[in-house]
Amino acid sequence: MEGSTVFPETDHAATATEVIAIAQVRCCDPDSADQIVDQLGPGPFELVCLFVSPEADFDGLVAQTSRRFGDADVLACTTAGEIGRSGYEEQQIIAVAFRSGHFKILTYAIEGLDDIDEQSVAGTLIEARLTLAQKRPDWPSEFAFLMVDGLSLREEQLTAFLSAGLGPTPLFGGSSGDGTRFGQTWLARNGKIMKNAAVVVLARCDRPVRVFSLDHLIPTEQRMVVTSASPDQRIVHEINAEPAALEYARLLGLDPSQLDQFTFAEHPVVVRLGDVHHVRAIQQVKENHDLVFFSAINEGMVLTLATHDDIVAHLDRGLGELAKQSKPEFILGCDCILRRIEAGRLQKSRAVSDVLQDHNVIGFSTYGEQIGGLHVNQTLTGVAIYPALNAGEET
Repeated sequence: MEGSTVFPETDHAATATEVIAIAQVRCCDPDSADQIVDQLGPGPFELVCLFVSPEADFDGLVAQTSRRFGDADVLACTTAGEIGRSGYEEQQIIAVAFRSGHFKILTYAIEGLDDIDEQSVAGTLIEARLTLAQKRPDWPSEFAFLMVDGLSLREEQLTAFLSAGLGPTPLFGGSSGDGTRFGQTWLARNGKIMKNAAVVVLARCDRPVRVFSLDHLIPTEQRMVVTSASPDQRIVHEINAEPAALEYARLLGLDPSQLDQFTFAEHPVVVRLGDVHHVRAIQQVKENHDLVFFSAINEGMVLTLATHDDIVAHLDRGLGELAKQSKPEFILGCDCILRRIEAGRLQKSRAVSDVLQDHNVIGFSTYGEQIGGLHVNQTLTGVAIYPALNAGEET
């Protein structure tokens, strides 16, 4: 598919702005860590984030980079694809370094997502927010960025209580990936490699910022009811009292044998929460006709089939809206793997990549996204960081 195409090589010289530095190297290069250090430059940095192709030697990269950036925290996660200088890319390592002169950052690892001490985590987050506010009370902007194990099945619970503990601090994030294999995903913080874990970044910035979420889905009138499910495993056994995959295929007018990741990307289902619809994306179909979802699913849940706006036009409009008053200097983005799959199926990967490149988006493709207290799918979430305001300007 076009979405898995590695686009022609571009100049991978260092990219730097006043607030961040970016490095990009091929994951197979034996000196990838040294290249990253050279491209990012001397800093000093508060934080370095590495978005790492699952084809890379993750353990080796983490070991070689964890102590190379002074006092900066170094975080890493595996991806379902990278967003680099040319938009959608693969088999790359993307590094984003946040400069100390413009950011104050604290990071916190949460291990063992099956048994979280929510009170302890909430207390740590509150203390961290106060610490950052005391360090730079004159800096007006703050945000929280979450990287979480994309196979943990715990994103909903995690984002719900993190959002509550963060108070007014806007949260966004992405679930780590393993390409389209869904085998194993990894996270790391300061040299320690983790599974079934998450890393929270709390950031205070001297520039205007805006946390956002975009999706291009349009609900239809076609509804279905989950009549049998295993919520802890995100598995639906029956829809409308019929085997889930068979009923889903029937509603689409397809043969069940045609169901695959392309079908799921083209024919998503959404659930209404309040006045807003959120995607409940399907990950895979099992041999017994069960459907495995990327996010929470419960018996009795009413699902609605959705159709799409044009992914390229919608993305350009959405990112253009972020630039309405002032173009962001940089956007850190978490983009669902299903969007990448859809773009590839429609032969629009290059056009989507051009839009991402035009709007300075860097990041990774995910197994799910977080925005506020929600874990969602088939979205692009992120933070836009703007140039310094002149007197009287508004972002």
